[in-house]
Amino acid sequence: MLRKVCVREMLSNASMDAVYSLRKREVARMVREIYGKVGSPVNLGEQLFLTILNIITSMLWGGGGGGGGGGEDERMTSLGTEFREVVGEITVLLGKPNLSDFFPILARFDLQGIQRGMRVLFLKFDRIFEAIIEERLKLMENEKGKESKDFLQILLRLREEEDAKTPFTAKHLKALLMDMVVGGTDTTSNTVEWAIAELMNNREAMRKAQEELEVVVGLDSKLEESHLPKLHYLQAVMKEVLRLHPALPLLVPHCPSSACDIGGYMVPEGARVFINVWAIHRDPSIWDNPLEFNPKRFLNGKWDFSGTDFNYFPFGSGRRRCAGIPMAERMFMYELATLLHSFDWALPLDSEFDLKEKFGIVLKKATPMIAIPTPRLSNPTLYT
Repeated sequence: MLRKVCVREMLSNASMDAVYSLRKREVARMVREIYGKVGSPVNLGEQLFLTILNIITSMLWGGGGGGGGGGEDERMTSLGTEFREVVGEITVLLGKPNLSDFFPILARFDLQGIQRGMRVLFLKFDRIFEAIIEERLKLMENEKGKESKDFLQILLRLREEEDAKTPFTAKHLKALLMDMVVGGTDTTSNTVEWAIAELMNNREAMRKAQEELEVVVGLDSKLEESHLPKLHYLQAVMKEVLRLHPALPLLVPHCPSSACDIGGYMVPEGARVFINVWAIHRDPSIWDNPLEFNPKRFLNGKWDFSGTDFNYFPFGSGRRRCAGIPMAERMFMYELATLLHSFDWALPLDSEFDLKEKFGIVLKKATPMIAIPTPRLSNPTLYT
């Protein structure tokens, strides 16, 4: 039921089209802030995370930017930093090997403090969500009879429906909000960060991507989402980045509802199953030169995100495939295309370039992507 509500009300193409203005506003804010730092090192991961966080919270409950000036921007930057720290800590704990998984008798002792740490982080989220829900309930009370404006209001109205077939509690609601914030921010910002890093390490691919943007958009215009379907090479870049650096290298854990035989191995009912898509995407029996960053391999249109080909399925497969693919595709393409169209990027002097991975439930760069932007557009007013 939750999945259907998410897809219908927030993640469908129609819903995404309806909130394009939110994405456009936050991406423009990101460009403006980077333009103010031209010639200086920029932490791309932080910029990307804050932008995506503002987009998602705006869609969820109208949060994110008002663009009202320095004080508002500082408040959102502070909130974004706090969210990023909490989301980062949660993903670390989610991916940390837990002794209790191997020796269940030790679970009650929580020897590594994983459960205690997670409870603290969940309480932080809970306090934030409680305040937001309370604010939305007051707003709904004052606007009775009016159409719901954001996803949270839709969920709150759903919770109030007495004839709902499936019970929908406050705990469900907050868990869903947390899933959207945790699942949609770190993953997308990390993947765009990887894309910039791979392109900076492969200047020929960077040149091709920027030449395509010059032809499709031009250096005297701002990029719009309507340009994205025409950026075929950049779409190939996205697919190649997700091949080499899938956002969730082991996907989301699966659990069979009954015992089954897979390739001669008996998988018992209730077992936790991880699919190592990171290794599949680098398998030399499937991919030519698998460790090489080569977007051209995706220009033939053979591979997509449907999950029907088990040689390439960065978003999973089947009924449990990621529901947020339309949002992830749009936000990845829009942010990456905007960064490449608006700026050239270079490493700070005396910096060493590396593509080392920090392995966990979410695949991160081991070192943040710090780069110096130089404007590319013909008119400075396009940045403001």
